[in-house]
Amino acid sequence: MAVTPAPESLGGGVWTVPVPIPGNPLAYTLVYAVESERGPVLVDAGWNHPDAWTALRDGLGSLGLAVEDVYGVVVTHFHPDHAGLAGRVRETSGAWIAMHHEDAEVVRRFHTRAAEIGDRRWEMDTLRRAGAQEADLAGYPEQGEGRIQPPAVPDRELADGELVDLPGRKLRAIWTPGHSPGHICLHLEDGDRIFTGDHVLPRITPHIGLYPYDLPDVDPLGDFLSSLERVAEMTVGEVLPAHQYRFEGLSDRARSIIDHHEERMAEIVALLSDRPVTLWEVTAGMQWRHPWAQMPVTARRMAAGEAAAHLRTLERRGTVRLLDGEPLRFVLA
Repeated sequence: MAVTPAPESLGGGVWTVPVPIPGNPLAYTLVYAVESERGPVLVDAGWNHPDAWTALRDGLGSLGLAVEDVYGVVVTHFHPDHAGLAGRVRETSGAWIAMHHEDAEVVRRFHTRAAEIGDRRWEMDTLRRAGAQEADLAGYPEQGEGRIQPPAVPDRELADGELVDLPGRKLRAIWTPGHSPGHICLHLEDGDRIFTGDHVLPRITPHIGLYPYDLPDVDPLGDFLSSLERVAEMTVGEVLPAHQYRFEGLSDRARSIIDHHEERMAEIVALLSDRPVTLWEVTAGMQWRHPWAQMPVTARRMAAGEAAAHLRTLERRGTVRLLDGEPLRFVLA
């Protein structure tokens, strides 16, 4: 199990506070605080859990900062390990919350459909449409365990290239969709640093999935690859990701992630022919961290989302064709 590091001053008016994610293999989210003339602005806030709140509050305190003095929270994306505590920070300090308008729209939809969050029945239907058999669904819960509350609705919405309200400094939002529709990186232009959220991590790659598996008119992996190309062109010193550890060499790391996904698409193409193959069969044939036979069905569902995202990009490239009807079946174009 990863050891949660201590809060730390990074110099140049930037601090980091690792905030634990209970029961998650990622272990913690690196929340950053950036000094401004109006008080610190947080980049992400961490998971909404009492232990996480204690770690954030006490971690800031150990650095001479106070939650009550936080001026704002800019969220790289809406996922609960990033946006979860933003609402509590706002309640405590009166801070504003900002995120890209695409993710703000997702959050509003979550609040509209709050009663449905954690309902697994529709997930089972999508698994059947992917080609899963009833035996594959054994043990799949109808209700999610530990239902997650929707994140707080932001007060402010950011657009690509917009400066965050950080008085006396320059923190620019860079729209990097893929992991979420409104994921943003944040370039601290007066500090030669970039906060990359989950977009570029030092050793792992973020989950890029398509849900539902045939959702039309979107290409999350294609967006992600384009976003990686964009940040790979940037000249910046230190990379401050939301997980693992900070590093240098943004361009090289971004391009290695691109190469990884190109290899995954080549792997999928090798599984296809002119014989129709279901999404479930494609997913089962791919290499995963754990053998397919040992993966619980909830993990298989996420794997199918990743496979679907890669297949969508291959469709857009004209390499693969989705056939009409159900279950979802693919052939080489």
